[in-house]
Amino acid sequence: MEYKTILFSVKDGIAWIRFNRPKKLNAMNAQVITEIERVIVECESNDEIKAVIMIGNEKAFIAGADIKPLSDADVNSAFRLVELTTRMQERLADLPKPTIAAISGFALGGGLEVALCCDFRLAAENAVLGLPEITLGIIPGGGGTQRLTRLVGLGPAAEMLLAGVTIKAEKALSIGLVTEVVPVDQLEIKAEDLAMRLAVIPAVAMKACKTAMRSGLNCGLKEGLRIEEMAFCMLFGTLDQKEGMKAFLEKRKPKFLGK
Repeated sequence: MEYKTILFSVKDGIAWIRFNRPKKLNAMNAQVITEIERVIVECESNDEIKAVIMIGNEKAFIAGADIKPLSDADVNSAFRLVELTTRMQERLADLPKPTIAAISGFALGGGLEVALCCDFRLAAENAVLGLPEITLGIIPGGGGTQRLTRLVGLGPAAEMLLAGVTIKAEKALSIGLVTEVVPVDQLEIKAEDLAMRLAVIPAVAMKACKTAMRSGLNCGLKEGLRIEEMAFCMLFGTLDQKEGMKAFLEKRKPKFLGK
């Protein structure tokens, strides 16, 4: 499938989604959002893909929304854009395969919202993260007020959301927004290493665990525990569970089939 704003490749079971609008610092518009959704669907349907890395270039992961087309938007067009964005982000968040956002340079606004939909966020030392929409007279419209608050807590989220503060990589690490900070020239290597480790985890268990984690965020503790219990029990009907436990007892590496 051909993309105009994304470079897409698959190697050794790892999908690389590279945002490719360098003159715009990878800023998002409707076309970018549509292409991200299309590539996520491709990742979902391709059984050879075991893990996904989303990455920009050294200057920017995604520097936010393309402001020029937004400046003349009205309420109706804003609703259409949010609908498009929400559908894409929910598809990314619900992707049953592990996802990694490898962040270098700017990850602002919609760019940070994309990263928040990923399971892991690795930051290069030059990363700058934020949701500064309030300084433009708006608020995040792609899940930022919800996902950021759930991830880092109300206090740190309020600083970024209400004051429009952008933070650097080490601060992001300290509040739990990113999982690791690495040198710029090591970002791709570290992301690939993590993806390779995730790729060998049994796919059915990965899907079940992601479902339990994500679903549990949207309900109370008791309901979340029931979701976990159901997923746990259902995995005992898989070949991978039999193989994994047999391999453990036989002191050998398991050969998972994803079934």
